[in-house]
Amino acid sequence: MEQIVWVVHVLTAISVIGLVLMQHGKGADMGAAFGSGASGSLFGATGSANFLSRTTAVLATLFFLTSVGLTAFSARTDALEVGVSTDVQPVSGSVGAVPAATPAAVPVTPAGAIPK
Repeated sequence: MEQIVWVVHVLTAISVIGLVLMQHGKGADMGAAFGSGASGSLFGATGSANFLSRTTAVLATLFFLTSVGLTAFSARTDALEVGVSTDVQPVSGSVGAVPAATPAAVPVTPAGAIPK
């Protein structure tokens, strides 16, 4: 199921990028981008702008929902990984006691002496 959500998420992201790049600022629409006038576009004078903006809004909502879904999958996976951990060994001794580290064998030279 997670792989399906990933595929939908990536395809939605690519589609949103494409739709945003196809849109222009105010006063221009898709028909003007391809050399024809606004009245000669497929959706009419303002139809292409409305179609592109509505489609972008729908895809952006789908992108948001797939992002939330992937977050839920990740949170569930993280919770399962934490619950499966069986490597913990009980601590012997008093509560909160930390075993003292053994000092490493480091040669000590007197102050001012040059080590060999």
